[in-house]
Parts: sequence; C-alpha cells; structure tokens
Amino acid sequence: MSRWSELTGGRSGQDYAERFAALARGGKDVHGEARFCAALVPAGARVLDAGCGTGRVMIRLAELGYDCVGVDMDASMLAVAREQAPGLPWFQADLARFEPERLGIAPGFELVVAAGNIFPLLAAGTEATVVERLSAALRPDGLLVAGFGLDASHLPVPPSITLPEYDGHCAEAGLTLVDRFATWDADPYEGGGYAVSVHRR
Repeated sequence: MSRWSELTGGRSGQDYAERFAALARGGKDVHGEARFCAALVPAGARVLDAGCGTGRVMIRLAELGYDCVGVDMDASMLAVAREQAPGLPWFQADLARFEPERLGIAPGFELVVAAGNIFPLLAAGTEATVVERLSAALRPDGLLVAGFGLDASHLPVPPSITLPEYDGHCAEAGLTLVDRFATWDADPYEGGGYAVSVHRR
C-alpha cells in the first residue's frame, strides 16, 4: 500500500480540491507547476501528469494547449478530475505498475511531471521502479520533472527519499540531471526542504 493510501484511505478527493479552490479564491497562484512545465516544452507537446490527483496541473496545461494524459491510483481524486474536465483522458493506475500501452496510451511523451510529493508518498521500495516506468514513457530527449519535500516541514509523512537517492534512481533509468530548483517558480536550489528536479532521458 502506498503512503498516500495509508494517509488518506483513498477518500480525499473533494477535500484536496477544496483546499486549492480556497487558495485560489484567496488570490493565491495555484498554477506554478503548470507554468514551470510550460517553460520547458512548447504548446502542443505531449505531457503525462503522473499522480495527477484532482487534475489541477493537467487541466491548466490543457488550457494552455498541451496534449495531456493524467494517471493516478486514487479513485476519489480522479472522480474530481473527471467532473472538472470530462473531456480529458484520465486513467486509474499504480505508477509502480504503469504500462502505457496496456491502458491504450501511446508512449513517447515529451514531458512527464510528478508534482505534489508523488515520490515520498509511494509505497516503500517502489521509488526506483516508478522512475524506471516514467522514464520508459518518455521519448528520447524527453524530460521528467518532479517536485517533492525532503523534510518533515514539507511533507505529510516522514521523509523517505533523499535527492541523492532520487538522482541515483534516475541515473539507473537512463536519466541525466538537467537542473534543480527550490520552488516551482524556479528559484535556485541551495539546499533546503523542497526541490524541483528536471532530468532528461
């Protein structure tokens, strides 16, 4: 079982969506991840939102003209995504067992984005497998972007993966580090409890 499932019981979709809706109503920018991704690949590019949740990032990218596919294992999160954007392709799948072709999804994505603490919330011991699966979904020269917390103040669960460990999994999957930032606003990473990493296949 994933740490996310243990944390939420698979019933957090509406609450999660409402949290971000409240931030948006309060004037907060909730589209930093989509803006970050849009700076990496041109409009029209194929994007896989791995661990798409309620679809906040993917829906915004689709509005910006990207060809998006969303995958998540949490049915309650996907229910919200499908309600908000019924015309977009949403798939329920465990990223540790993700095989695009078996879901009818063509591989060859130009960008895979894993936002929202995906890696620290995976089932223990599956991190390397998930990196491998996401790398395989990329076209040659494609990018994997992942942002996640590294310490207790940035995570709802105890920290479970370090940057060296993550970089090691990426290297084993044929990915090379391109850049690393402290936020989705592309602030320079100088250490700290949160990192956004960009790797290229």
